[in-house]
Amino acid sequence: MIDRRTWTAGALGAVALAGTSRADEAGSGRGNGNILRVPFLIAETGFDPAQTGDLYSATVIAHIFEALYRYDHLAMPVKVRPLTAAAMPEVSSDFRVWTVRVRPGIYFADDAAFKGRRRELVAQDYVYAIKRFFDPANRSPGYSSIAEEGLIGVDEVRARALKSKTPFDYDTTTEGLRALDRYTIQFKLREPRPRFLEANLCNCGSYGAVAREVVEFYGDSGAMAHPVGTGPYRLKSWRRSSRIELERNPGFREMLYDAEPNADDAQGQAWVARFKGRRLPFNDGVVISILEEEQARWLSFLNSQIDYVRVPGSFANHAAPNGVLAPNLAKRGVVMHRFVNADVAMSFFNMDDPVVGGYAPEKVALRRAVALAYDIEREIRIVRRGQALRAQAVMQPGTFGYDAAYRSVNSAYDPGRARALLDVYGYLDRDGDGWRELPDGRPLILQMATESSQIDRQYNETWQKSLQAIGVRISFNTAQWPENLKAARAGKVGMWFLGATATTPDAQPVLQYMYSPAIGSSNLARFKLPAFDAIYDRMAILPDGPERAALFLEASNLLAAYMPYRAHVHRIYTHLNQPWITGYREGFFRNECWQFIDVDGAMRDRMTG
Repeated sequence: MIDRRTWTAGALGAVALAGTSRADEAGSGRGNGNILRVPFLIAETGFDPAQTGDLYSATVIAHIFEALYRYDHLAMPVKVRPLTAAAMPEVSSDFRVWTVRVRPGIYFADDAAFKGRRRELVAQDYVYAIKRFFDPANRSPGYSSIAEEGLIGVDEVRARALKSKTPFDYDTTTEGLRALDRYTIQFKLREPRPRFLEANLCNCGSYGAVAREVVEFYGDSGAMAHPVGTGPYRLKSWRRSSRIELERNPGFREMLYDAEPNADDAQGQAWVARFKGRRLPFNDGVVISILEEEQARWLSFLNSQIDYVRVPGSFANHAAPNGVLAPNLAKRGVVMHRFVNADVAMSFFNMDDPVVGGYAPEKVALRRAVALAYDIEREIRIVRRGQALRAQAVMQPGTFGYDAAYRSVNSAYDPGRARALLDVYGYLDRDGDGWRELPDGRPLILQMATESSQIDRQYNETWQKSLQAIGVRISFNTAQWPENLKAARAGKVGMWFLGATATTPDAQPVLQYMYSPAIGSSNLARFKLPAFDAIYDRMAILPDGPERAALFLEASNLLAAYMPYRAHVHRIYTHLNQPWITGYREGFFRNECWQFIDVDGAMRDRMTG
């Protein structure tokens, strides 16, 4: 899942939320019971699963819509549990046929689209929801992910719509995606997909059930602002890029707390002892504030205006000097959770760009020289305040395919070698002005997309200093993150810097960023290499084991050789919880956790006055 770089920082003239009225504070839970208050680091794009592809929108979506299965929110290694499914799927021996029965008696939240009727969840709702990713009208960022699973016949419906320039036919029955009866859905795949369950059926942020009546009532564009699902919350209000309010879904079925933490997980075991058998959700709603600036988030937490925070890098030493919770926070009862996240921060080169793109030796040499020149230790030390580990490859920690022992030139810092590469391949300073030119004598200027915050400027300064040391100029084009993402998907960005957070326990999804069929969606680098695609296709059909693990190493070596992406770091997260919330712990691959968080509103009132 593409995520914004979680590195926007800077000084605000006034702390966000500091000017909030007492009426707004009451609406956000202060003095008003058990409303959970959380910050987002970047603005959402909307709440339609098929039309969004960013982490923050998906996080909200995952609390409104429900997939067939979910991950146990405390188990590690991860365990899959039925959510709306009645049981685990029936799977053919070749992993090509997956059959799931939906549990009867689950209902969508009430909505005007249902015209006063109570609307039961049925298998056809999942068929419809997944087909929407194939509908060209939705321009779905998630299309390439689901299309590569090879659902027999569905892409053919898309192709007919594209060829005839007619609407996608949702009523065509396809062999690969169909409801066998009211409560049974079956998936038939062209190739074996041993991880189809984890990759698709557990993802509430993408593949939750959607009622066709709702989309037809509001229209595809209106669906972004009118999410109606079967989950524990429903959307109460939305001020775009500012504030999102969710409220308890009054029609949510009886779902009782249960989890399977490891025996040595003392915190998880305590939560199970305290909460097991209690009805979900624990709180009455969630208020989300968009706080892009680091100072705003940090001061909002200190002022008790939000209930938890991922400590911004520039305040890491204030919150946890030497990795230990600061005494002033410990005295307040603040709880800390620190871990290496299952993510990778990386920069990419647009392979279609006339300057940094291409597969000719001199183009490969330029990208590798730029990668060698980039001072990753400066980024970790100065910009990230030590809150990151150097990445050797794009696979995220904690996923199958990640190898902690792997080493490559992807992570090397060697300006001398970079200068030598540029000299050999004709990137010389011909006019003596201190800057290199292209081999044909034209100016060599790299173009990089960026945003406007203070910490973005710190990253830009690191790039500028790194490339200045080898005589290469770089220019920065500033825009808002959603605009940069749109331009990148259209192939109009030369270079950019972003992150990828794992959404499954497997590393293959991050390799889709380099898979040629995903050009235009997740493959922002527009990298197209048959040898890489063949590795990707092969690992998709293999079960986990030594042969598949070896393919990840082959893929990493190819990426290091051609350098469409430069892996930077895996981020270290330090989370702080206010003492009045219990049950929150961010873990791998889980973005639906708010219903498990208990908010003691009375304690919050006592402690905050």
